[in-house]
Amino acid sequence: MMTLPTPSSACAATTIPGARTHFVNSQEFSLLSSLESCKSVREMKQIHAFIIKAKARKAPLPVQLLSAKITYVFQHFDFISSKENILSYACSLVKLCYHNHVFIFNSIIQSLAICKNSFRPTMGLYREMLLEGLLPDTYTVPYVLKACSESQSLREGQQIHAYSIKTSLASNVFVKNTLMRLYAVCGIIKSVEKVFDEGPDSDLISWTTLIQGYAKMDYSSEAINTFFRMNWRADEMTLVVVLSACSKLRDLDIGKKIHAYMDHHKIDFHSDVFLGNALLDMYLKCGQFDLARQVFDEMPIKNVVGWNSMISGLAQQGQSKESLDMFRMMQNMGLKPDSFTIVGVLNSCASLGVLELGEWIHSYINKNHIKADGYVGNALVDMYAKCGSIDQAFNVFQAMRCRDVYSYTAMIVGLAMHGEAKRALDIFSEMLIMGIKPDEVTFVGVLSACSHAGLVEEGRRHFEDMLRHYNLEPKKEHYGCMVDLMGRAGLISEALEFINKMPILPDASVWGSLLGACKIHAKVELGESVMEKLVEMEPSKDGAYILMSNIYSSANRWRDALRWRKAMKQNNMKKTPGCSSIEIDGMVHEFRKGEKSHPKSKELCKLLQELTHQLRDVGLDENIVSC
Repeated sequence: MMTLPTPSSACAATTIPGARTHFVNSQEFSLLSSLESCKSVREMKQIHAFIIKAKARKAPLPVQLLSAKITYVFQHFDFISSKENILSYACSLVKLCYHNHVFIFNSIIQSLAICKNSFRPTMGLYREMLLEGLLPDTYTVPYVLKACSESQSLREGQQIHAYSIKTSLASNVFVKNTLMRLYAVCGIIKSVEKVFDEGPDSDLISWTTLIQGYAKMDYSSEAINTFFRMNWRADEMTLVVVLSACSKLRDLDIGKKIHAYMDHHKIDFHSDVFLGNALLDMYLKCGQFDLARQVFDEMPIKNVVGWNSMISGLAQQGQSKESLDMFRMMQNMGLKPDSFTIVGVLNSCASLGVLELGEWIHSYINKNHIKADGYVGNALVDMYAKCGSIDQAFNVFQAMRCRDVYSYTAMIVGLAMHGEAKRALDIFSEMLIMGIKPDEVTFVGVLSACSHAGLVEEGRRHFEDMLRHYNLEPKKEHYGCMVDLMGRAGLISEALEFINKMPILPDASVWGSLLGACKIHAKVELGESVMEKLVEMEPSKDGAYILMSNIYSSANRWRDALRWRKAMKQNNMKKTPGCSSIEIDGMVHEFRKGEKSHPKSKELCKLLQELTHQLRDVGLDENIVSC
């Protein structure tokens, strides 16, 4: 139990921000001291009860001062944000006052500003102020606008904007900045620009809010141009926003200029982890991995966001092995991966076919009760499908509570890749029944499934449905799938006619699909015609040369086949060597034909020679195994 103060005639003085100085006696001074040392809601309510009793007996206590002081103390309690009933309790303090004053409302409204879901009580207090005949001031309006921004309540915010104009409060830069933030959060960039241009002189927060508004609406160029015409020295927060806009544009020159700006003004990214992460992300998005790694290595403090940027950035650029190495370094540092880390690692596992590590990640997800939905679930499905474990992929898919277009697409593409066309098309039908609209990638999977199953008519129907029902313009990938579909089915003439009627210029992949069909069905003359087009488009690519040579070989035209092989040598083209890989203890070992860079290549060659001798001893061809 707290010991409450006893009456006394001694006086002391105390001051509340936003209110004039009040002189109180020793009883009141002791009460204020108790408030400042208050550590729980229970103790707070004891003092509350004491004040109510004082009001009932009309004791000469400065209730206004005490109410405001209680609210001030409320701001220092961590439990406010987690208990909504405390909000209504704070609002009830207003009723203790004999005469309401603006500073009491301001104090409580500012206290509510640190709480979640404070829009309703804040607006309730704001309306009560107006009903009491009190005029909100520059201490009131910004915090009410903040509550409107948090809940994206545009209508109420516009009403307060109108009030600010009528009462000339809009001329205050603090009010101006919160108005800009409201419109930026609601995505009305024209209103942000209007408030910025028509208001009083802008400060750094005004410029930063305008830049944030542009960046939020994906006007990255406008955000960067605004930064360079800003007449204030940027701080770390402004630079984080500008670097993020630069990352979206993938403009390395602008990114380097911003980095140079930081160096010129001695703004050190080493001391701000958020700025360091933004600079790191910019270089990664621009494909500058050496510069990104340099920034990363120089950062004294690396949080999970920085590690995630490196892991995901490397994975997206096809450097999956390096991405997994980075993940192992992160583990050695003792940092706990989050859902973004998991997605990046799963993508790398999918690219390399590292099933063992992917299964470990899946176990980690289950052990830490991470929901395998959304990005995590989709990445799991994709990983299992690309690692050859299609049944595991389907089990994850079935267990997902929330499936989106990416979930269904990953499953459809995975099944099509494994030749399970019927299951892929069944999943597509289920997707449509669930009301989920397919995207371009979905149709690549659907058309691939039709191609593998020889479902020509069904493939045509889905191709036509893209534009007719889903307003999706077919791209080169879809035309390539259709050519492959008709080519596999032996409809070579129809495939050629289809290419000639394409509304877009066919690329090498489309002609390559037709050349593949020519090989399957021994169409040598058409293959020669297609080959001429491919040589014009991709004279340095070896794939078409090899395919055409094989077409001639199948037709016993050995001289023509040799001619294309010689053409490859004359153009210094080499066939991409065969590659095989094996995963041992989470590590991927790659072996390419003729390459001996593996650290244990000598031991492996010796083992292969022994196997060769053993195969020869039992009468098998010794050329089956060679080093």
